Amino acid sequence: MAENSNVLLPPGGQHILVVMAHPDDAEFLCGGTIARLTAQGCTVSYLLATRGQRGSDDPAMTPERLAVIREAEQRRAAEVLGVGQVLFLDYVDGELEPSLQMRREITRIVRLLKPDVVFTFDPWQRYQVHPDHRALGLCTLDALAASRNLMYYTEQFAETGGPHRVRQIYFFATDQPNHWVDISAVIDRKVEALLCHASQMRGRDAQAIRELVLQRGRPLGSEHGFACAEAFHHLVMN
Repeated sequence: MAENSNVLLPPGGQHILVVMAHPDDAEFLCGGTIARLTAQGCTVSYLLATRGQRGSDDPAMTPERLAVIREAEQRRAAEVLGVGQVLFLDYVDGELEPSLQMRREITRIVRLLKPDVVFTFDPWQRYQVHPDHRALGLCTLDALAASRNLMYYTEQFAETGGPHRVRQIYFFATDQPNHWVDISAVIDRKVEALLCHASQMRGRDAQAIRELVLQRGRPLGSEHGFACAEAFHHLVMN
């Protein structure tokens, strides 16, 4: 069922976990929604699989130095949006696979944080050319199936307290949206968060980034009465 959201789902006070591959993924794809969720009283946490250490065309840059830069940029952007904590796994940018090890690690974080809702990549987006995005979305979905199961990764229970069931997932970067969020009132917050990712902005100033946000968000919102929107595939997990 298609959903337009001025009153956000989920309601305020819930814990949201955003699972992404690289710094800046969340700000680009759901930064406005995150700004609205935190303003509404939700607790939002980030989990990143990599530090984006290959995200540069500068021949003078090194992966090690870029990883430090991009982690700092991500933490600043999260602060702008009101995100409470930022966690990193130590995978290499460009080398993500939906492995059992990554599934185990994401399962552990889900059980520790006990989110009500998870946001992540839609692994079935057609023509998604970034392998990290496909792998991360699929592995996150597999981890959510594992996290609820009493027989999976029982060695985690001493730390996590047992299984945890996530009942809602919002896939971003989807070509089958059924949920649109009006971000018209928080565009400036999204732009401010994106500006924190200076290493990725190719010298764009606030006005240029705002135009980029509107270029992406206007078509998503136009059919639903919004000046600018973000789109998701919302899945209820029984």
